[in-house]
Amino acid sequence: MITTRLKVLFALSIPLFIVHGIEEILTGFYAVDAWDQFLFTPFAALSMHGVMFVTFQLMLWLLLIVSFALLSGEKWRFRMLAVIGVVYVFELHHIAKAILAGGYYPGLITSLFFPVLAYFFWKEWMQNYKMLRKS
Repeated sequence: MITTRLKVLFALSIPLFIVHGIEEILTGFYAVDAWDQFLFTPFAALSMHGVMFVTFQLMLWLLLIVSFALLSGEKWRFRMLAVIGVVYVFELHHIAKAILAGGYYPGLITSLFFPVLAYFFWKEWMQNYKMLRKS
């Protein structure tokens, strides 16, 4: 069973992800990050309409996959939360890049909240995992 505390931690991350995305957009993250450039270079040859169409298709496919996982039961919902937990940890790359650059790196300010969130999230997730294994 997924506890209320785990749900609240996830819910708190939603506005954080939104503000983090806005920070990345406003500070030009897409123009400086090597991973971002690697992942999205194939779209450079497409028109704006083509990019929007491909983005819509990818989001639809992701929605269908996530919906199926959510309908597949408690264990799958719990596993989907683990994917979000991995993203919390991955956001540490903003901090690492800022340290390497010796200054601000796009997305740094809001990324400082993710390690704290990740700590509490993974602590609660592991407690839930132990309870789920027993049942």
